[in-house]
Parts: sequence; C-alpha cells; structure tokens
Amino acid sequence: MADDDGDSSPPEELSVDSILKLLDTETKALMIADRYQKQFERMQDTTDRASPGRNVSPDQYLADDRTFHVPRHIGHNILPNHAIFSRLLRFAHAIPQKPCIRDDNIFVNGKPLEANHVQLLSDVIHLRARLWRVLTPSVRAAVETRSEVYIAILAPGSYEFTVAILAVLALGAIVVPISVALPAEEAVYFVTQSRSVAVLCAEDTLKTGTQLERLMRNSNSNSTFTCLGIKPSTLTGGMRPGDMAISSDRYLDENGPSVVIFTSGTTGPPKGSVKRRAFIFDTALGVADHYQFSRNDTVLHLLPVHHATGIGVMVFPSLVAGALIEFKSTGGFSSEWTWKRWREGGVTVFSGVPTIYMRMKRYYEDCISLLPANERDSYIEGARQLRCCLCGTSALPKPIADFWTVMLGKPILLRYGATEIGAVFKVRMNDAQVPEGSVGTKFSGHDVKLRPLDEDALTRIPSTTADSGPGQFIDDADEGEICVKSPEMFLRYAFDPIATAKAHTIDGYYRTGDIACKEFVNGEAYYKILGRASVDIIKSGGYKISALDVEREMLGLPYVAEVMVVGVPDEEFGERVAAVVILKTDFLQDLSIERLRHDLRSGLAGYKLPTLIRIAEDELPKSGTGKVVKRTLGPHYFPEDYRSLQEVQVWNPEGKHLKLKL
Repeated sequence: MADDDGDSSPPEELSVDSILKLLDTETKALMIADRYQKQFERMQDTTDRASPGRNVSPDQYLADDRTFHVPRHIGHNILPNHAIFSRLLRFAHAIPQKPCIRDDNIFVNGKPLEANHVQLLSDVIHLRARLWRVLTPSVRAAVETRSEVYIAILAPGSYEFTVAILAVLALGAIVVPISVALPAEEAVYFVTQSRSVAVLCAEDTLKTGTQLERLMRNSNSNSTFTCLGIKPSTLTGGMRPGDMAISSDRYLDENGPSVVIFTSGTTGPPKGSVKRRAFIFDTALGVADHYQFSRNDTVLHLLPVHHATGIGVMVFPSLVAGALIEFKSTGGFSSEWTWKRWREGGVTVFSGVPTIYMRMKRYYEDCISLLPANERDSYIEGARQLRCCLCGTSALPKPIADFWTVMLGKPILLRYGATEIGAVFKVRMNDAQVPEGSVGTKFSGHDVKLRPLDEDALTRIPSTTADSGPGQFIDDADEGEICVKSPEMFLRYAFDPIATAKAHTIDGYYRTGDIACKEFVNGEAYYKILGRASVDIIKSGGYKISALDVEREMLGLPYVAEVMVVGVPDEEFGERVAAVVILKTDFLQDLSIERLRHDLRSGLAGYKLPTLIRIAEDELPKSGTGKVVKRTLGPHYFPEDYRSLQEVQVWNPEGKHLKLKL
C-alpha cells in the first residue's frame, strides 16, 4: 500500500500493529490478524521441533507472508484452494467434456440428467452463494475465521446431493449427511448432535426439511436453523471454465474437519464421526487407486449417501478419478431394475451390501434363469461387463459369494472397515491367493493389531517382548480384537470427548469391537472377520463361538435362504446358540431343530450347533445400510419368555428337542 507521500515501497519493519493500522478500513482486519497469529503459532511449534532454540518473531513471520501485502483472493467465482476443487476444475478444462454425473432419478428431454464438470462446478458456486445469503452474520463470521460450522444435507444419492456436498465444502463448512428415510422428528437428533445451523434439501425431501426447521426453532426460541432447497441451484446457466479460479490464499487445511458421518447405531446410539479433509481427496485417491478407477469407468451408485461406503468408497473416489457416477435412488432398491441396467451395458463398477447381492441372486434364480436361453444370456453378458464388484458393510455369505464368482467370472472384492477408520483390510485386484471368506490384507499405511478380547489388557501399554509375563499381554496375536492406527482416522466424535477417549486403547489404537483372525499364505497375513464382540461372539458352555461361522454353514444348506445367529442368555450354558431361519419354500416347507443339527454336523463342532431355532416367514429386517441389527432383533425373536412361544424350538442337553407350545 502507498504511503501518504506516494512512496510505494513497504515499510522497513512490519508489525502486527502496523498491519492493523494499514488495514483499519477493512472490516475483517481483526479476523485476518487472528488467523495469521494462529498460523504463526503452529509454524513456531513446527520450527521448535525441527530446530530447537531457533526463534522466529510474529512480526518477522507476518512480514514474510505475502498475503498481508495484497487483498484476499476471494469472490463469487473463486473456489477454495484444496485438491478436490483443483482436480474438478482441471477436468472442467478438458476437451472434449465428458459427463461426470448421470442421475436416473431425473429425466431431461426423455433422458436421464447428465452433467459435466463445468455444469457441476457452476451449480456448486451458485448454491454456495445462495447458502451464504441465508446464513446469519454470526455464522458468516464463524466461516470467515475458520471456526467450525456444520451444515446438514437431506438428499438421496443424486446430482442434487453432489452439488450440495461440494457447495458446503466450498464454503469451508462441514457436511453432515442425514438419512432421507428418517422422519423430521428423528432427524432432530442428528442435527442437534452435530450442532448444524442449516439443512440443504433435495426436491423430494423439502417437506421433511421444512418440518425439521420448524421443530428446531420451536425447541429453541433463539434458533436460526434454516432449510434451503438445492434444486434452484441445479442446471443453472453454465459458466465457462476460464471464469472459475482457485484461490491463491484461501487454503483448506487437510487436517481440519470436512464431513460428519454418523455410525450405524447397530450396537449403540449413533455417534458423529468427524472426518478430516484428507478424507475427501487423499483417502478417496487411495480407494480410486486400489480399484483402478479411471475416466473410462461408469460407477453405478445405489447405496445410501449418509453412510461411509456411499460417500467414501463411491462418491469422492469417483469424483477424484473423473469417473461417471450414475445415481439411482428413487423407489428403493430394485433387483429387476438393476439387472436390466446391467443388461443395457456400460456399467463397469458396482458396489453393494450382502443384502443387495442376496436379492439379486434370488431374482436371477426366480426370474431370469427361467427365460429363453438367448434372453437369459444377455443378462449374464451384461453382468460380465462389470470390471469390478465391491462389497462391504457386513459379511458376504459363502453361497452368495460363490454364485457371483460363477456369474461374473471373477470374485466380488471384499473389504473390512469402520466409519471411524476407513477400510482397513481389502482384497486386491487380481489377487489369486485370497483364502475363502477372507476380507484381504492390510491396506497401505495402516497399523493393525489383533489383541486379546480383554478390557483390562487393552487399557495397558502392551509388552514389546515375545513372552507375555505378569502385567503384560501379546501385542499382536493371530486372533483378537481389531485395533487400528490409520492415516484415515477420524478426528473425533462430534462434541463427545468421553466417547472419543473410550474408543481408544491407552497407546492410541482405535478399538473396533470386531474380532478377526489371520491366515497366512506364502508368508502374507490375510484376515477373516469372526464377528462383533458384543453380538457375534457367543459364550456358551465355556466355548467362544463365532455367530458368523455358524451362519456361513447354515447358508450352505440348500433349504436356507437367510439366517441370523445370536446368543440368548441361559442359566445353564451362559448363552444358547440361537438361529432365526428363513426357508426356501420351494425346497422345504418346515424345518425341525433335529434335522438342522443333523445337517450341520459335518461342518460344525457339536458345541457350535444351534440349540434354539425360530422359523420366520419374511426377509429379516435391515437397517438403512442393509445391516441386520442383532442388538434389537435378537431380543425381538427370542424374548425372555421365548420358551412359551410356539414358534421357538428348543434343544435340551439330553439331546432331545422340544417344540414348545402355548
């Protein structure tokens, strides 16, 4: 800035006070000074660790920072400096332009909506501007000073969702995706837990969003919680790529928060897992690299987008790779529609949960397999165009996995992970030595220990010696609870420091609560999931039994369509092995516990055989992410008075079964 005498050279000494004098006409000067003071403190901490004794003054640090000599590089068409936006803008400059989103929920001129990167970023900028206008001055100030501002999104997987999540990130705020299946009364929990200040709603969820706004404001007279529709910012007049720029000074910190993904709540109330900004690019790039996503891929996305898989395995990796994301969310999942879409061709990547693969297998057997050979083969040919099929969330039963290996000509690629830590184990592309039922090897960069399921042991620092003596335990066993330090670790549970602390061992490993074992092939460890410690490890008669092992064997029986195995409290055994069974009625109309135990004896030890069974008529209820919630379904099917229920068959210790009646 020029001095009064017209000399444009900078002053010899530039201090914080002198800067504030020079900038006192700028309304945000105090905010800027505070921001750079914090940056200096972080820089000084780094310097102290790298070069002990070296001192750098705030004045020198600020004088060296060029951004104090020039206005801030912000504006309507300026995107924040972060790898995800730089990447998308480079795609927008490519010739020819390719679509990056196809939305089968919306039709334009008789065809599914398609948008390229120019259109996507234009709409992101448009929605960001509208969102900024509805925020209160105090919330705007919080955004300006890089304080944490949380904004919810109530939208299914769609173009609207993609625009919304990028718009919130472009604002510098934190995204909180919420399940569209929730009524407004239940959505209040997630908004309150995350302290969200607004919700962006798709056209189909605008009514729920409006109700949510009313509920939030009625519960607190000071609330300014706002609902804003996304649709008015879609398909806006496209800007030219050259009209958009990346800020030269508004950087988004990779270690800052970006997305809050609530846990599934299968073993307790959902907790908001706060993901670092590295999640939206570096973690996504790791997924894209692992599965070899590219601009030639079309990724069919049918999963919920409030879940880690829907966002972290599908949306961001596809965006980073430049792949085409094809969304279909209206009407719920349809096996018929999915098979027909595969048959049309063009889809190269698909990700599902076991429930999806089970239903699609059943549809093939009940419908497609009965078609004339040439028509049936056209469906098979469409399926075999898929370059890779992915599966996570819960265990994929062997009969289903075997069916798809034959159908696709290649196995479904399994993985294991958690919302808090990302995918820890993954089956690699083209790995021919994966043991049956394995979820693969450790993913790059992860530090994983299998530790004894012992609450006391996991709160003490492990022994570094091979022999465990008094007060010590084995650091990494061949079987135990999965404990993880991961480059993809969450920052914390939102506003719940106690839960965050309890989730870790004293030496900093995240406790998953899941039990796994190792199987070595050519000296390399492959991992197999035995189940969740709280619901899948059954302690019966002094034995520890994996419910998943029992389920796998039962699903291998020709008459079993679906099964859930749980432990039911028992005075004699501690817990009984109990199974809820869905039968394939074309094979068997009824099942006795005697026959079931007989048919399982060749594959299971006697102590693992079910001593309680209940035949259910319909498919087992699932959560929004396709999981069987054993914590609630176990007591539902086997309540305390289960012996009085006609539907429950009981096996007694003498080897005779009792089918009790009212």
